[in-house]
Amino acid sequence: MADIEDQTPIEGTPADDVEMGDQGDAGAGAGEETGLPEIEPEAPKLVLFADLMKSPIVEVIVGTGEGKATYSAHEAVLVKSPAFARQVAEFAPGGPRQIRMTDVDMDAMGSVIEYLYTGEYFPKKISSARDAPLEKDPRQPSADDDGTGLLVHARIYTLADRLQLPDLKSLAHSKIHRTASTAKGELAYARYVYKESNPEDITIRKPVAAFWATRSFSLRHDAEPEFKAMCLEFPMFSYDVLQLVLDQQEKSRGHRGGAGGGDGETSHRGPTVVPGSSRKRARVGQT
Repeated sequence: MADIEDQTPIEGTPADDVEMGDQGDAGAGAGEETGLPEIEPEAPKLVLFADLMKSPIVEVIVGTGEGKATYSAHEAVLVKSPAFARQVAEFAPGGPRQIRMTDVDMDAMGSVIEYLYTGEYFPKKISSARDAPLEKDPRQPSADDDGTGLLVHARIYTLADRLQLPDLKSLAHSKIHRTASTAKGELAYARYVYKESNPEDITIRKPVAAFWATRSFSLRHDAEPEFKAMCLEFPMFSYDVLQLVLDQQEKSRGHRGGAGGGDGETSHRGPTVVPGSSRKRARVGQT
């Protein structure tokens, strides 16, 4: 709060009413003369875990058929999501307290609710180190040709985007980069990303394209039919990969030409590094 002496004089009180020699006394009683109340900084409201547990229960119903599940959660926890908060605000008095999302994966929603309660979800990082690996998840196969491990976090990422939970999006994205997979698993993950994510979301799309732009020269031989099918099904994937390869080739040729390497028409065996393709853990293993 600014000192009262520095404030603009109150309207109706001439600025030159006070003699220069009387400023010390005037300053001492300025608070009383102006009649302004002394404002104490407002302390943040303390919300205990017990307070959250006292809030009403809301049922979150997700999926259909065998993939259907009902999660019972406290309202005060769910409303951390702006999307959930809007739906809770529309509950009719005395009516059912239910949120239905039939097009959502039940495991992904379970992880979202776990995060809303605890700030994390399984599998967690085994330490606070920046490049810490994840806990062992017994649900994941040793050779992940279906991209199961990657899709766990990808589904949480897209659901977090839908529920307006940016911190959870960031957490899920960091776990994607710590999950190992095979060439076929990577393509299953790429298919999900290009089908389910926002086309403008370069945070998740660019690393996928960059990964294949960097490694497709060798990895496509491990999954030739799947790679071809992916390119035909999602032309934007093909374009994104090709654009990165060509950009890298242009940079390489320009560098060589500028260094006295002739006209720059040198053989190109594929980029060694494409921006956005780095991984915190190696993700590809041979099957």
